[in-house]
Amino acid sequence: MKTLYLDCSMGAAGDMLTAALAELLPEREKVLSELNGLGIPGVEMSWEPAQKCGITGTHASVRIHGEEESEEMHEHGHEHSHEETHEHGYEESHTHEHAHSHAHHHHSGMHEIEHIVGALPVSERIRKDILAVFGLIAEAESHVHGVPVTEIHFHEVGTMDAVADITAVCVMMDRLAPDQVIVSPVHVGSGQVRCAHGILPVPAPATAYILRDVPIYGGEIAGELCTPTGAALLKYFATRFGAMPVMRTKAIGYGMGKKDFPAANCVRALIGETAAEGDTVAELCCNVDDMTAEAVGFAMETFLAAGALETYTVSAGMKKSRPGLVLHVMCREAMKDEMVALIFRHTTTIGIRENISRRYTLGRFEEKVQTPYGEIRKKISAGYGVTREKYEYEDLARIAREQGMSIREVLESI
Repeated sequence: MKTLYLDCSMGAAGDMLTAALAELLPEREKVLSELNGLGIPGVEMSWEPAQKCGITGTHASVRIHGEEESEEMHEHGHEHSHEETHEHGYEESHTHEHAHSHAHHHHSGMHEIEHIVGALPVSERIRKDILAVFGLIAEAESHVHGVPVTEIHFHEVGTMDAVADITAVCVMMDRLAPDQVIVSPVHVGSGQVRCAHGILPVPAPATAYILRDVPIYGGEIAGELCTPTGAALLKYFATRFGAMPVMRTKAIGYGMGKKDFPAANCVRALIGETAAEGDTVAELCCNVDDMTAEAVGFAMETFLAAGALETYTVSAGMKKSRPGLVLHVMCREAMKDEMVALIFRHTTTIGIRENISRRYTLGRFEEKVQTPYGEIRKKISAGYGVTREKYEYEDLARIAREQGMSIREVLESI
């Protein structure tokens, strides 16, 4: 399985992820030329050699109308004024994800971002990825500031340099096409940051919101190591977070931040092959020949509600030539005892058989699709070089009922 592993032991920002992925590409200069040819307004990207703690990598920089962004022009991320200074190493590690506009920047809402992204000559999949990443940031800003997403005006994330970083990462992820993306626990830094509204803790509120349910940690390094853009890119593309798996590495990339720290200030990306991992499940089976169909159905619903991975029946001939069924319930080993108790409680069986199996599954996620009949859900399964898509049945059935159509007609229409 083609696996991309991202080591975020010094956090992550858009420019660092851009540079790390660029180093994995065999024709990186050609890709850079293609990125500069997308026509992002006023933007020119470049990739330059850089060193941190004796390690050679790449630094990604963005020029806006010929001028490179700098901390002196824009302090990163929290609507702070130009006169304020960094505190506790605030944003010392990343240099071009910023808060305010100068002569050629203006604050942008999602409508402006959608207009810019909609004009890019990229595939619909890449365009969807770019807008989804911005959507994560917009949701976080909306939550932090207590205003609707439609009223959010991006600062750090709405500038053209952030559009460039997010677009670059999405394009290169599409080019690399990993079957899975595993991300290390994310180092977010420590200390506090000063902004226009006062002093805030690290990680910044928007970053902390995006990184919900993600393993994060602080440390002795004072400063904001993970930016909202970096957090959103990791959250969107990660299949899971955890330690590096056993893998045969094919290429390694180092994406360097601008500032120096005691530790190498970089994101490290490794791409290679991992063995099919699978997971272990318990399959519990029993024979029943004296239950009504209603009772069997209720039992199966109960097992699924309690956390069973799957339950199904197979028709079988029982003792004395009676028709019956074999009930199968699959669950994780940790809840095996709980499921055994439920089977005895909700069926008439007096014995349960156990088989321990290893299963292999495609990664699954869901996206929402706009149709002439409103928003519907699409289930996507991917892995092992295979991608499958399927619309949510309940959504199709709802539209069919509302429109007086068959499900086949709904599918053809959308």
